[in-house]
Amino acid sequence: MHRWNLTPRRAIALQRALAGRVVERPLGDVPRLIAGGDAAFLDGGDTIVAGWVVWDRVERRVIEEAFVRRPARFPYVPGLLSFREAPALLAAARRLRSEPGLFLIDGHGLAHPRRFGIACHVGLLLGKPTRGCAKGRLCGEHDTPEAPAGSRAALRDDGATIGAVVRLADAVRPVYVSIGHLITLDDAVRAVQAGAIGYRLPEPTRLADQAVGRAKRMGSIVKANQ
Repeated sequence: MHRWNLTPRRAIALQRALAGRVVERPLGDVPRLIAGGDAAFLDGGDTIVAGWVVWDRVERRVIEEAFVRRPARFPYVPGLLSFREAPALLAAARRLRSEPGLFLIDGHGLAHPRRFGIACHVGLLLGKPTRGCAKGRLCGEHDTPEAPAGSRAALRDDGATIGAVVRLADAVRPVYVSIGHLITLDDAVRAVQAGAIGYRLPEPTRLADQAVGRAKRMGSIVKANQ
């Protein structure tokens, strides 16, 4: 759909151009297989390790994992995370043998200054239902959700609802949920809650964070032994 070797200025322009292609539509039933994706960096940020964990929400077990390790060719620029991480996440997704019905990314979707965060970018290029679930806020304002698990508050920016602030366990810090692609906000929240098993994060991304951390440590060991 586009090249990745862009300047930050051209990347911002591309985000604005692609934002209109994001499709919001009902998901239907929450899929049984949900892929959680995450990324980490080695070599002072010069190498990226990205991967997916496919989680069976009925049996509550991991079906498969897939990882890639490649050079990080785009600098860290706030709001342009997808240009740094998405190429590796897409490459890892192509290694999956199963067919997840939903992709969950540790990052934002519509809850982004240009309404095109990494969850939108990856979802659009995969052509699959995708949602963002981030640990911090990138833009917008919200009230504090009530303490019980399942409580939510609207995340709003410029008068529009761009996401939801959702508490997945009693009295833990909430997460920021937003549309990526081919899903509604209510369905995105419902799917995140379907992956809640008592931790702050939904299980697919919690497991992805752990798995990518292991892959990163293995990469560090291999590098040290070379």
